[in-house]
Amino acid sequence: MTLEQLRIFVAVAEREHVTQAAGVLNLTQSATSAAIGALENRHAVKLFDRIGRRIALTDAGRLFLAEARAVLARAASAEAVLADLAGLRRGRLAFAASQTVANYWLPPLLHRFRTRYPGVETPVTIGNTQSVAQAVHDGFADLGIVEGEIDDPHLAIDPLAEDQMVLVVGRGHPWATRRIVEAADFGESAWVLREPGSGTRRLFEDMLSRAGRTLDELVVVLELPSNEAVSTAVTAGAGATVISRLVVQPVLQAGDLVAVEAELPQRRFFVLQHKERYVSRVAAAFRDLIRERRTTAGPREQ
Repeated sequence: MTLEQLRIFVAVAEREHVTQAAGVLNLTQSATSAAIGALENRHAVKLFDRIGRRIALTDAGRLFLAEARAVLARAASAEAVLADLAGLRRGRLAFAASQTVANYWLPPLLHRFRTRYPGVETPVTIGNTQSVAQAVHDGFADLGIVEGEIDDPHLAIDPLAEDQMVLVVGRGHPWATRRIVEAADFGESAWVLREPGSGTRRLFEDMLSRAGRTLDELVVVLELPSNEAVSTAVTAGAGATVISRLVVQPVLQAGDLVAVEAELPQRRFFVLQHKERYVSRVAAAFRDLIRERRTTAGPREQ
């Protein structure tokens, strides 16, 4: 059994599709199928059921998936230790970031980091706050950056920066001419929200709870998996939303969305790191860069 076979198995298992996994791994479909076949034949265990054109993990496959992921995570840790010996001239720092962070806050920082350390790879996986925390917990990301609070005793969670939230509506919405909207008025409008598990959604639900209200009292017409989709729907007149000003600032400046004054909480971005995993010099260098940014940025970054 080789690490390459394990990587192929995990890729196929996560997608339950040989062709898709082969494309991600930059392998031929036949090579991918052969690697899975070699694992099954060598150990006389069936890892996948072939059902028509699709495949599905067997019970043995599901059990083996957890072990394969753990081995690959340990191998990645060992590789990180060796990369340190290159004095940051080479290396890899895998990020997982929630959408607001990945699309609006992180890119300038990554550019500065890559300028300083051009030999270090910095792949970024984008998800919601919940999936990012899971990626760090499972060892698939060295660092996670999220816009929602996480309760996981295995993760070190440090605040990074503040993010200003804003209540926005389309130009034709009745609230567009209101001076202020209270939480008690939220039932007057339809709402467009991010999906459960996102930091933006969780903040909105917490805000309602503090006001003595629940999401069940509101009319939620759309739940969408991206900030841009939410912004577009609200611009089109679907309802109101609470979203990061980073996301909608260009649309506000263009006049297609209207910011309505409301009592909204500030939220913070957080960096996540597994407490029990090796802290590489590459990760430490990025944390140093974050500290530099905080000392030179304005009050919102403090």
